[in-house]
Amino acid sequence: MGDFFNLLKRFVPPYKKYLALNILFNILAAVLTLFSFAVVIPILEMLFQIKEDTYVYMTMADGSLKTVVINNFYYYTQEAIAKFGPSTTLALLSAALVFMTALKTGATYLSSHFLVPIRNGVVRDLRNTLYEKILTLPIGFFTQESKGDVMARMSSDVSEIETSIMASLDMLFKNPVMIIVCLGMMIALSWQLTLFVLILLPIAGMAMGKIGKRLKRTSLEGQQQWGAIMANIEETLGGLRIIKAFNAEDKMTRKFEGATQRFYRISNRVARRQALAHPMSEFLGTLTIAIVLWFGGSLIITGESGINAGSFIYYMIIFYNIINPAKELSKAVYSIQKGMASLERVDRILSARNPIADPQAPTVIGRLHGQVAYRNVTFGYDKASPVVQDINIVIEPGETVALVGASGSGKSTLADLLPRFYDVDKGSITIDGIDVRDLRVKDLRAMMGNVNQEAILFNDTIYNNITFGVTGATKEQVEAAARIANAHDFIMATENGYNTSIGDRGCRLSGGQRQRLSIARAILKNPPLLILDEATSALDSESEKLVQEALDRLMADRTTLVIAHRLSTVKNATRICVIHEGRMVEQGTHDELLALNGYYTRLVAMQSIGS
Repeated sequence: MGDFFNLLKRFVPPYKKYLALNILFNILAAVLTLFSFAVVIPILEMLFQIKEDTYVYMTMADGSLKTVVINNFYYYTQEAIAKFGPSTTLALLSAALVFMTALKTGATYLSSHFLVPIRNGVVRDLRNTLYEKILTLPIGFFTQESKGDVMARMSSDVSEIETSIMASLDMLFKNPVMIIVCLGMMIALSWQLTLFVLILLPIAGMAMGKIGKRLKRTSLEGQQQWGAIMANIEETLGGLRIIKAFNAEDKMTRKFEGATQRFYRISNRVARRQALAHPMSEFLGTLTIAIVLWFGGSLIITGESGINAGSFIYYMIIFYNIINPAKELSKAVYSIQKGMASLERVDRILSARNPIADPQAPTVIGRLHGQVAYRNVTFGYDKASPVVQDINIVIEPGETVALVGASGSGKSTLADLLPRFYDVDKGSITIDGIDVRDLRVKDLRAMMGNVNQEAILFNDTIYNNITFGVTGATKEQVEAAARIANAHDFIMATENGYNTSIGDRGCRLSGGQRQRLSIARAILKNPPLLILDEATSALDSESEKLVQEALDRLMADRTTLVIAHRLSTVKNATRICVIHEGRMVEQGTHDELLALNGYYTRLVAMQSIGS
């Protein structure tokens, strides 16, 4: 339960007002419960002649508060019987019972009313915190975690926390108050009998606790398996074209059915253990009542108890009102154990450390010139196996430097190090002589525009995709950026122009159209530094020509780092750096590298382009 209380400490403080009101009305409901049941005693003792004592009115000087209150209650009941008769007095007492019950149920409702904002608010805050954490985590975190599993943690795990933990808050805040208040009255009636009860209840609680621990372990297995199912679905939707092309539907179906069958078996174990909670608590509660009934009755029969038969009946009524909250509390604890497995999975994201952090005293670049320098840069996703080693590149302001080489040589990795998607292991990357690690991450990335091989667009309008990340852009500026990117004409040919929705990842557009929108987005941002990561490699010749023209306009007077497989697109670069197996083996202009007759010449020969 320690993790549960840590959850409350983290998320409940903004709702302290509601929590205080909930506890207040829970206490009021518990006290009213005792008083409503107290009305039963004079009915039993006086109307049915269980007790025939005569009472006189007492003041506080005549005894303790408890003695005076009980005596005067009996006194007024006795007077009512004498004045109105037993039948009318019974009606009055019944009306008092109904009135007290109405107050009690009203207080119970208000306690739940003020708990609702806590329950729903904590779940909302948890979702928001989880989403914000995902946005702040480095890209490297998601190369180790399945996207489907992350989605499962944000959806089903948070939903499980809501249904298993937050739904139990009412029982957790209400039932302990009821138990404490009732125990106080039970001690006042008979401390000997209550001591016996306090020995019995923990034994029953221990039995329920063992089942709850097993449930948490099994629930964790279930949530992990659900994450695997979500990952499978995410892979299937992303690779549907390949699955169909290779007639792999049966294979994928068998894989998915195997995962759901494992989830089915685990879910059965969880549900059966959870279903055991109510019967087990019912049986243990009845057993406890039976033992207390025997023990207390024996004390009264032998005359060793300090209470009479009427008070013992009242004692048993109060004790029964402890049993029900205790059973509900055990079910709540049982349910929380199930939800804690989901909280554990969510916390793996919330507690993940982000190594890409802002410096304590960040440097601010006043006037940016745009020089970028890689100095002795070494980096590996696994530090024991560097992907790039001892790279030295200086890109002067306004220069276009291209990185070329075989797939897996480390070109994209070098580009990812500049905006600090990852941090270098050795060496440094500087902008105008300032280490990028000395700048605020947001300030650093604000200097850069990215155009990638895969145009990453969002399920929104064309206008909102172009203005993504740019605030205050006017319609004229957006259209100007689209014209420079050779995108305006096709945009105006769509159904609603700039207000046309492009679908999931821009699925309603062609590859060339998506790429031109991403270029328009970079043009509107107007960054001094530009990273082009194979921006034309996935396009046909006609689209490539249009996109290349847009890129040429975008690169004008900007410091640009270009990664390319198609060497024809970088022939006019200021300088070309050839990367081979993580090291820079050649650099120079297109003609200079051809004259060397080395790695670059072999790449050119393989792509059959001339000098």
